[in-house]
Amino acid sequence: MEIIPAIDLVNGQCVRLSAGDFTRQTTYDSDPVAVAQRFADAGIRRLHLVDLDGARAGQPVNLGILEAIARQTNLDIDAGGGIQTLEALTQVLDAGAAHVTAGSLAVREPATVGAWLANYGADTIFLGADFKGEHIMINAWADASTLTLAGFITNYLGAGGTTFICTDVSKDGLLQGPSLAIYKTLVQQFPAGRFIASGGVTTIADVEALAEAGMHGAIIGKAIYEGTISLPDLKPFL
Repeated sequence: MEIIPAIDLVNGQCVRLSAGDFTRQTTYDSDPVAVAQRFADAGIRRLHLVDLDGARAGQPVNLGILEAIARQTNLDIDAGGGIQTLEALTQVLDAGAAHVTAGSLAVREPATVGAWLANYGADTIFLGADFKGEHIMINAWADASTLTLAGFITNYLGAGGTTFICTDVSKDGLLQGPSLAIYKTLVQQFPAGRFIASGGVTTIADVEALAEAGMHGAIIGKAIYEGTISLPDLKPFL
């Protein structure tokens, strides 16, 4: 299972939100490039980079930070937040992202994201399945869509997608454990999908449980910044 630390950006700084609430924000580091370098130095190979400013603006805002991380590390970066147009997609890939996560747009404009999958391939275009309860959340997690998590995955497997970043919005940033039962169900229900768990990962036991459940990857954010999981703890998974 791939270990994927997260860097969430607001005003160019490394932050974490609680349950996606911008009013419950903790700033951890003013230098996200240095944070990314620490991950790389620890043997981490992947990075989940979220432009929260971009998610609210509807277009990428922190491209310079993405460029700097890509230039100064060898991390394999998946980037999300505000990628609503082909121009934005191109900007993010040109800035150094290896993968782009389509979230809200994948709900609102499935034909657009389907065309991206056809043109760029499933290894470049990831699907952001941000969910709360049974439904997919959109617009920086502010609104619930009518689409269910299972329906979203079914649709995009049919469109050629393979990799789904599944974030339980109700757990994200709260350090209360991941939605293990939901992830186990997804792995069993959709054997063709590659599922990356996001939200609530708190302890190494959580990481071990996700690996046992057959998850393709685990995104770890606040647990690293708060120290409930240390980078040395992750060495057996690297």
